[in-house]
Amino acid sequence: MIVVLYNYHDNGDPDVPASSDLIDEIRSASRQIVRELGFMDPTLAGTAYSASAVHALLEVERRESMTAAELVQVLKLEKSSISRMIGKLVRAGELAETAGAGDGRVKPLRLTSQGLRTVAGIHAFARGQVTVALGHLNPTEQQAAAQGLSAYARALAARHPDAGETPQAPIEIVAGYRPGWIGRVAEMHAAFYSRHAGFGQFFESAVAAGAAEFSGRLDHKRNRIWSAVRNERIVGSIAIDGEDLGNDQAHLRWFILDDGCRGGGVGRRLLGEALAFCDQTGFAATQLWTFRGLDAARRLYEAHGFELIKEAPGTQWGSEVIEQQFSRRRPGAGA
Repeated sequence: MIVVLYNYHDNGDPDVPASSDLIDEIRSASRQIVRELGFMDPTLAGTAYSASAVHALLEVERRESMTAAELVQVLKLEKSSISRMIGKLVRAGELAETAGAGDGRVKPLRLTSQGLRTVAGIHAFARGQVTVALGHLNPTEQQAAAQGLSAYARALAARHPDAGETPQAPIEIVAGYRPGWIGRVAEMHAAFYSRHAGFGQFFESAVAAGAAEFSGRLDHKRNRIWSAVRNERIVGSIAIDGEDLGNDQAHLRWFILDDGCRGGGVGRRLLGEALAFCDQTGFAATQLWTFRGLDAARRLYEAHGFELIKEAPGTQWGSEVIEQQFSRRRPGAGA
């Protein structure tokens, strides 16, 4: 029997519409975040100021100085609201107007010494909130929360392309073994498939053992690993095993992305790298095994030339699924 490691549900197609249930879940979570962080209160972050005033202080600190017009753009508030808020913060001793270069009508705002102390307190308060919340999550969930929130913030900001938001660090596709690859592959598989298929310890152990065994064969020219890497952390993986199937067949294995990285095309990039390697190396065909129900992943595979050739019930991982085998022949290869 061929030992199979399943592939993940990669929604790499940005044109796939979000389901109504997903939209409602995100809206519900957003409302809870607003309540838990205190945005429903008249003041925020342990200060005597409103949420908009707190954010104004933080933005002025981040940029060292800002004009009222710049605050209008960044905070997305009306000019009259910004003017009243600035006046209140200046009178409270948090902000000071400075002379503008070349135009006396433009008066950039800077934090006073009192304002610097206030902002330091805001940072301490907010970091405390985040630290306590993250204490209820395991490391994988912490990473998923950070990546998911960053991705969602970018998606919201995409409606305003001139907002000047700082982009998140890009994801690089890197070939070859990287320290930590075995553990991250096992971790990402276990986290995803425990939720989506009920797979448990046996599955995680099999993934780790298989990845460890394969890593010892990477000196073979027909074996290759690619990792998706962000800020030196492995957030995705794919591998081609050119030995285990024989008969000039490539085995696509350990195709997985971390939570929070799906939907941005990283899966397409990984798959494209792996299949280009298969074609350049001259494999007659590439095989992969997955299971029924991962519809977006199936669309991704079929878009890259894979065809479903076999499916049957299986329970080898402790939960019954309909196992599927997909096959892709090298373009130009004979039948």
